[in-house]
Amino acid sequence: MLKSWSCSLIAALALGAQAQDFVLTSAQIQPGQVIADQQVFKGFGCSGGNVSPALQWHGAPSATRSYALTMYDPDAPTGSGWWHWLVFNLPATTQSLPAGAGNVQAGLMPAQAVQGRTDFGVPGYGGPCPPVGDKPHHYIFTLYALKVDHLELKADAPAAMVGYFLHQNALAHASLEAVYGRP
Repeated sequence: MLKSWSCSLIAALALGAQAQDFVLTSAQIQPGQVIADQQVFKGFGCSGGNVSPALQWHGAPSATRSYALTMYDPDAPTGSGWWHWLVFNLPATTQSLPAGAGNVQAGLMPAQAVQGRTDFGVPGYGGPCPPVGDKPHHYIFTLYALKVDHLELKADAPAAMVGYFLHQNALAHASLEAVYGRP
């Protein structure tokens, strides 16, 4: 019994160490900094470029079979936050996304990737656009390393359902957080 417990502990510690090495970065989004106008939504009174940032990652667990990416605003005045971007079924060989990959028509995502329906009601990237006068909102980009090749979800699956499957299948995750507000 002790041997089994110690093997499980060693495996858990190894996974934890590996997860600490999992890093998500961007040339356009700097941790804790203000998101540039190029990434801000165009609509709802915002006049940004609505271009998804370039993202890069490394250090995922070796057992990773696919990735998923989310962008979430926990400060949105909805009672449940706001989902700005949902991407799943990114192949395990993917190590980056170019700027603009969140534009569904641009065709910059890997062929198997699915851009899910955001809280804007459509798939693809929808940049920050908090209410005028609200405190700056936090925007969290999270990349999940998954233990499955793909999620059996349709593109119009609700964000909560996507989140459920992400948490059920995550080996590790890496996040990048920035802020944006409108005076």
